[in-house]
Amino acid sequence: MTKSELIEQLSDESGNLNKKEAELIVNTIFDTISDALVGGDRVEIRGFGSFTIRERDAREARNPKSGDLVKIPPKKTPFFKTGKELRERVNSSIVVPAVASIAR
Repeated sequence: MTKSELIEQLSDESGNLNKKEAELIVNTIFDTISDALVGGDRVEIRGFGSFTIRERDAREARNPKSGDLVKIPPKKTPFFKTGKELRERVNSSIVVPAVASIAR
């Protein structure tokens, strides 16, 4: 599912939101999660999962083309860990649309 498909589905299923309002909601959620991660916070959405930042140490690697040694600086990467409820829904044989549970 793409972001535009998510906006479309949110707009269709809510009945009260037009696409512009649905887009604003989706963008606000994504921006808030991004801002929290940039600030070093952990974002947890019960039943869905949690977003954290993982720090990777500096390391040395080889350029596959030339074989030269390359230094890779330390960096931070976003990491998502699924929640128990989402993991169980994905592994179950019953397929339920994801947005239906959001509207509850």
